Amino acid sequence: MIQKLIVFTFLLVLSTVPIVAQDFEMPEKGFCAHRGAMASHPENTIPAFLEAIRVGAHMIELDVQFSRDSALVLMHDATVDRTTNGSGAVAALTLSELKRLDAGSWKGDQFSGIQIPLLEEVLELMPRNIWLNIHLRGGQSLGRRVVRLLEETGRSHQAFLAVQEQSRLGARKASDSVLICNMERLSGGADYVAATVEMGANFIQLRGEIFPEFKDYARVLHEKGIKVNYFGTDDPVVFEALFELGVDFPLVNDIAAAMDWAGDNGLKPVKPIY
Repeated sequence: MIQKLIVFTFLLVLSTVPIVAQDFEMPEKGFCAHRGAMASHPENTIPAFLEAIRVGAHMIELDVQFSRDSALVLMHDATVDRTTNGSGAVAALTLSELKRLDAGSWKGDQFSGIQIPLLEEVLELMPRNIWLNIHLRGGQSLGRRVVRLLEETGRSHQAFLAVQEQSRLGARKASDSVLICNMERLSGGADYVAATVEMGANFIQLRGEIFPEFKDYARVLHEKGIKVNYFGTDDPVVFEALFELGVDFPLVNDIAAAMDWAGDNGLKPVKPIY
């Protein structure tokens, strides 16, 4: 009886301990699937993420926000109108209401019935050796909740939070070691780079017009161990220019085409490890 009690107690304690990640070799550079394989699949859904994994994406970007009852749901827009058969603000709908929506048919009949996923559901299917670019669409409370989930699921080694000030503050209060991508953008120039270094971020996201100064920005950022993302393009000519300027991860909508280019230019697809 005592032995059974000891075993039960051990299992109970083990079940409450956060998963500790093994050491995984993370991609040094490559392509980020913006909202999953959104060119061919309904964005921010499980089929879109599975397709991005299938073609070997080095990074996957996704958007997280709160439902009315504080569930961590994946949706880019503030409303469900564009990408579901429903209407209204995400923050005004409960998880149950959101789960009843069709989030796939707008992209094609073959995706009929696809649901809005929870962040927890998506983390369960992700390999451990690709970057997870989690764009937080909320404030401090969202930052805290997502950090806790990442620690509980052993994803802290691969997941970074793309944040603005309030979500960054919440995330940092929850963990001073959480990986951060600066999305404040400021002017998008040297002051943005300097602010990214000062805040101790791990990634930065550049966007818009491509300047020769990007090469200097990348040099400064790389010296501090900061990776450089760029949003956004699907143009192979631009891919080549970005990599030459020191960008590490362009965000693309058509990840399948980008990975074809990658294979022709010496960037190996990720072989997923779970």
